[in-house]
Amino acid sequence: MPPKPPRRGGAAAARSQRDSPESGSSGAPPPAAAPRLEIGETDFVVLCDVLKVSNNVKERAWKTYESLSSVDGSLAYNKKKKETWGVCIFIASIDLDEMTFTFTELLKSINISVYTFFQFLKEVDVNMDTVSTKVDSTVSRLKKKYDVLLALYHKFERTCGLIYVEQPSSEISAELNSVLVLKNYWITFLLAKGKVLQMEDDLVISFQLLLCVLDYFIKLSPPAMLKEPYKSSVSAVTVNGSTRTPRRGQNRNTRTSKQIDTDTKVIEVLCKEHDCSLDEVKNVYFTSFIPFLNSIGVVASNGLPEVEVLSKQYEELYLKNKDIDARLFLDRDETLQPDLIACSQLERTPRKNSPEEELNIILPQTPVRAAMNTIQQLMMILNSATDKPSDTLISYFNNCTVNPKESILKRVESLGHIFKKKFAEAVGQGCAEIGSQRYKLGVRLYYRVMESMLKSEEERLSVHNFSKLLNDNIFHTSLLACAVGVVMATYGRNASQNDGTSAETDLSFPWILNVFDLKAFDFYKVIESFIKAEPSLTRDMIKHLERCEHRIMESLAWQSDSPLFNLIKQSKEREGQADQPEPASTLNLPLQHNHTAADLYLSPVRSPKKKASGPPLNATSTSDAQVTVTSQTQKPQKSTSLSLFYKKVYRLAYLRLHTLFYRLLSEHPDLEPLIWTLFQHTLQNEYELMRDRHLDQIMMCSMYGICKVKNVDLRFKIIVSAYKELPNTNQETFKRVLIREEQYDSIIVFYNLVFMQKLKTNILQYASNRPPTLSPIPHIPRSPYQFSNSPRRVPAGNNIYISPLKSPYKFSDGFQSPTKMTPRSRILVSIGESFGTSEKFQKINQMVCNSDCQLKRSAEVSTAPKPLKRLRFDIEGQDEVDGSKHLPQESKFQQKLAEMTSTRTRMQKQKLNDGNDTSGSEEK
Repeated sequence: MPPKPPRRGGAAAARSQRDSPESGSSGAPPPAAAPRLEIGETDFVVLCDVLKVSNNVKERAWKTYESLSSVDGSLAYNKKKKETWGVCIFIASIDLDEMTFTFTELLKSINISVYTFFQFLKEVDVNMDTVSTKVDSTVSRLKKKYDVLLALYHKFERTCGLIYVEQPSSEISAELNSVLVLKNYWITFLLAKGKVLQMEDDLVISFQLLLCVLDYFIKLSPPAMLKEPYKSSVSAVTVNGSTRTPRRGQNRNTRTSKQIDTDTKVIEVLCKEHDCSLDEVKNVYFTSFIPFLNSIGVVASNGLPEVEVLSKQYEELYLKNKDIDARLFLDRDETLQPDLIACSQLERTPRKNSPEEELNIILPQTPVRAAMNTIQQLMMILNSATDKPSDTLISYFNNCTVNPKESILKRVESLGHIFKKKFAEAVGQGCAEIGSQRYKLGVRLYYRVMESMLKSEEERLSVHNFSKLLNDNIFHTSLLACAVGVVMATYGRNASQNDGTSAETDLSFPWILNVFDLKAFDFYKVIESFIKAEPSLTRDMIKHLERCEHRIMESLAWQSDSPLFNLIKQSKEREGQADQPEPASTLNLPLQHNHTAADLYLSPVRSPKKKASGPPLNATSTSDAQVTVTSQTQKPQKSTSLSLFYKKVYRLAYLRLHTLFYRLLSEHPDLEPLIWTLFQHTLQNEYELMRDRHLDQIMMCSMYGICKVKNVDLRFKIIVSAYKELPNTNQETFKRVLIREEQYDSIIVFYNLVFMQKLKTNILQYASNRPPTLSPIPHIPRSPYQFSNSPRRVPAGNNIYISPLKSPYKFSDGFQSPTKMTPRSRILVSIGESFGTSEKFQKINQMVCNSDCQLKRSAEVSTAPKPLKRLRFDIEGQDEVDGSKHLPQESKFQQKLAEMTSTRTRMQKQKLNDGNDTSGSEEK
């Protein structure tokens, strides 16, 4: 029971009066205003008055609080009572669209930080209907914005520390107080960000805009205040430009706008120091920052207004958005401080025993550095690419029956205009040229991957005419969307992406599908071939594409307008075929990955009856007339794309079920095959239940239904609580489920009104003595898209393990070199001895790069892997069997590292051979 608050009588009487009409009482309704003024406890009413909420919000918030208290009284105890009230007021205000306070005002009124508030909101959502999807969306937006602001402010502080001397000369120290300088810089940036960007969680553009602000203020600073290399840059500007005016009091921020527009020396230094693209930052500077300066009157006054004026303009934006007052970062305000205790995902580095460093928690890399590194990796891939078809591609085009060159170029141009327009609408009208830059990068990747795909098809089929494929509009649109999507995801890295999860802004996927008017099912066909064709894709890029594929299989491909349902219908119309998209008997067979984009986009043109006559008939090698005749005379053929899709869906479905099952029902292992059978039966035979719904909704209903008939106590509340902890889940999945046309409700209502009504007979069979035949458990291979997360033991390696690369790198001058990610994380590894100079690191990198050559040599000698009796290494072209010939200056650790490199190469070769043997024994 929750504790009874003081002065309960009046509130209880008021609630009794309010509840009478709802319960059908025949008593006269109370006066409209009187009971509302008496809602809740005195302190609750005071809090509502402070936040100036309406009576409607007050009433809704108090009802929410009472419902929480009745479910879990601990939430209403003592110190958490006020926080609970604040959360309830926040929920009610959003649901009723009556927000009378800012998010910061709410945090201050209940004395709680942003992070703690978000965590507490999760705790109070004990019922699925406590926090609506509308509130979830608002919280997600606030959290993204907070993460970006926090990352940028930390970067801003560190950068200013690198720009300005700590103790300037006495002549200028009085007029340029460091606190005032930081305040002026930061508020100017906040105002620019708020006016330029509509999508304020874009970390990369926000950081580039921050560099523009720094450039502006650095030029206004006396050289004596600056450290190198900024001091030299400003001195050079002073010599080449106009003379600097004295900066005393209010006149210190004066300078002609003409000089600001033309001087680029400082921005070049900033870009070099932060590994930013100079062209991109200059684009932001001239298309966004200069118009911002004009909007606040810099051209007219030849200098920024006073900080108080800027602060007042920012406050207007802040009050309009009703979100976070980012000026409070300057004051180290408690409401904006991250919770260090909750940072369990952060890695600790070796540190000294000094007391002042005892509590330091070091990030593996800062969010801004992570974003810049990811972009640099993309740039390295596209350095040699162009935004026009290469000579090799032109050759392929010329070999086609119908040359596709003109249609390809027109498509790229027209989609480019559409992309630029949509990007500007989403990010800000001043950012249209930034969208064009990113689209051009996507076009480069598009042509690069297309060429790689055609080369692979040519080697596989020994044909040169790819007319049918290269004239397929859906194939090209999908391939271009995939390439642009990779670029957008690279730039859209979220500020909270420190744990390796795929967290991106809203401008990558599925946004790109809407921009290109592309169906998700058509887009899925290109993903695997895209990854195979571009071996230089980074781990983050591959994970992004894999997540795209999963989202398509979970829900996007099951939307009403998806071509998937037509394919399923056609598969049922084929004579002599089983009435199902993919037989369950194939589930326990390994999934092949030897199909290509042509197989999927031109399916079901190929006829399986012609297999025995030679190599698989590829429609790219036939003329258009032949294809037309084939389609008119033959029966509808089995769709390769549909078959593969269902195979992947089954494997994803079982994998998610298996994960959830062992969180909830590990003590009942006999239930898993039953739940899976019902789940698989629904996907195969009652696939209409998936229309405009989510795969996980069917999974949870299957689990609940089997537990119900088997008398296992498992409530939906428990299922949902465990489901929320799974990766890549959304609360909308169980809070907003389609019941009937344009009507949505919770998953419990869906189970009772839809799922159970459709499958009642089938579910009851599991309670009988003759249950349905169990479906085979799918064969779950390791993902073909990524390396294993777990360390792999080197055979006969004396407890030596090889793990995937986790250390972030800085990219410069075309090669990788380790870099510090935070000011104090200089030593990321400690193995009992010093590595010495950076040349040794470069030498190790060269040895790793040479592993490809060693793989080629060993492949020429023998195709069968030899037993690893002793670790071997390769250096300067000599293979050593016993590891005795090492350079005299190398340490034991360096020798061991070289041996591990060679061993890793041999393991890769053995894995490739094993994979070829396996695929060779499988039949499609």
